[in-house]
Amino acid sequence: MRATKMITSSFLIAGLALSGCNSDNQTSSQSTNPTTPASSMQQPSAAQSATMVFTHGRIYTVNAEQPWAQAVVVKDNKIILVGSNEEAQDYISETTQHINLQGKMMLPGFHDVHMHPLESASEATQFSVPALATAGEYIDEVAHAASQHPTATWLIGYGHEISTLLEMADSPLAVLDEAVPERPVIIMEQTSHSMWVNSKALALAGLSANSIDPIGGVLGRDEQGKLNGILYDNAGNQVMELAMQSQPDAAQSDYLGLIEYTMPELNKAGITSISDARTYWQRGHLETWQRVANEDKLTLRVSLGLWAYPHMNDNTQLAKLKSLYQNNPAELLQVNQVKFYMDGILVNTTAAMHEPYLENWLELDGNRGLNYFTQARLEKYLKALEPTGFDFNIHGIGDRGIHEALNAIENASNGQSRHRITHLEVIDPLDLPRFAKLGVIADAQVAGDFTKPSHWPETIPLIGSERAQDLVPIRSLTDNKATLTLSSDWNVSPFNPFIGLSNAVSRQPQAISLAQAIEAYTLNSAYAMRQEQRVGSIEVGKLADLVVIDRDLFEASASEIRGAQVVMTLLDGEIVYQR
Repeated sequence: MRATKMITSSFLIAGLALSGCNSDNQTSSQSTNPTTPASSMQQPSAAQSATMVFTHGRIYTVNAEQPWAQAVVVKDNKIILVGSNEEAQDYISETTQHINLQGKMMLPGFHDVHMHPLESASEATQFSVPALATAGEYIDEVAHAASQHPTATWLIGYGHEISTLLEMADSPLAVLDEAVPERPVIIMEQTSHSMWVNSKALALAGLSANSIDPIGGVLGRDEQGKLNGILYDNAGNQVMELAMQSQPDAAQSDYLGLIEYTMPELNKAGITSISDARTYWQRGHLETWQRVANEDKLTLRVSLGLWAYPHMNDNTQLAKLKSLYQNNPAELLQVNQVKFYMDGILVNTTAAMHEPYLENWLELDGNRGLNYFTQARLEKYLKALEPTGFDFNIHGIGDRGIHEALNAIENASNGQSRHRITHLEVIDPLDLPRFAKLGVIADAQVAGDFTKPSHWPETIPLIGSERAQDLVPIRSLTDNKATLTLSSDWNVSPFNPFIGLSNAVSRQPQAISLAQAIEAYTLNSAYAMRQEQRVGSIEVGKLADLVVIDRDLFEASASEIRGAQVVMTLLDGEIVYQR
């Protein structure tokens, strides 16, 4: 039993009645009353008596054999009936919580199989800066942050765009040095694929003009070859690791952010299952999740994706990852995934591409992006970790990175795992059918406005007009029979699933149907988390992870879908959110 307490039936009924209106599907004689007095009905046997009964709903099950229903009956934490209002009456006793949905829509609980829940809400990140600002404005912002945190060993911030630094007349390094010369400063760029640091941070990390680029990273330099304060991809990750490990209260900040903000807000959005797509096990992230689970405070099903450190010795890392594996279906917390980066991102020119970029900012060999993990090295990890039971969540943005990830799976996988490639911005058309052929899950994010077709031309200066078409091609993937999941990558994009659904059905020419989008957020994502036999659809025998929303999405426009509100969220038969 989780710490979240059951809300009384009368309060629930009042909330539902206030937020809803009658519907044409309310055919029962009790349809105008939120509850039916148990004394007026024949009492069911103890074996048949339900814990909760939902009637008069527009229930979309995501079960192809029975797509729609009026009623759902729950006993303890399991669904025991999906059917009509009349059938549900037989399960109502004096102890049953009977909720008249009054025509509202019920769906399986939403899944988000790619987000960063600990990083996104933790106060271990002490301050934020504007995405766009002048050098002087940044100096003022960072100096002010330093004054607000006078005892912090490192000052850790977030929020700028890489283009702002690249277009700045002043040296990014000089700007931070002027703001805070005596303490190390590190600021994460919005995508997390670069860090902005001052000279003190470089010195503590042992980086100088003579340093070489680390695996999967680039040390930004000026025209004279001196470090300019921008650390790309894994070069920045390594310095952020130092900064976070210096924070004595980072674990507590992560913990509080999770229980006080993240989980309640996810439940409020109808989300009942997530994958942490970058569990930094050297920062104590695993211990934080285990603490929440041990304290019985989880209100989500969680699969952790242990971060594969690119610069770590393979044998050491493989042994450690194997020792951390946990997969008990009876528990809410699983440690059964590993997160790999194949490449970087387009806007940094670090996404791995078949053909060179049109701009050459980083002087990389061939100007075709970089690899965190090569194809050969990924194959080594597949062979080593699949027997343990791990599934891989593989970051792939450029067509070369995606191609190499597919090659590695084709060459080295045992064919029984459920690996997925995530982001999928530029895909070689020849690779589209390979997802279905190899059983690789295609995980995409479309909730961010930057993924809309109107933003595609922004990449033309870097990759040309031909490659800038059909970015994140979810329609092409589904047309090629790929198993598609939709996720958020929060906090890069909002985790609200209704924004993702709205964008998914409206981003022509790469739009999909609403039914496909809902399946991507529910049953397909449950499959990616190896729990589709237990949740992901509303079927007899499955667990009661359910969400009630204020409108029928199938009768709504894209803009109306975006504005949908959750009325109630249930996890394992318990109410974890009630509006």
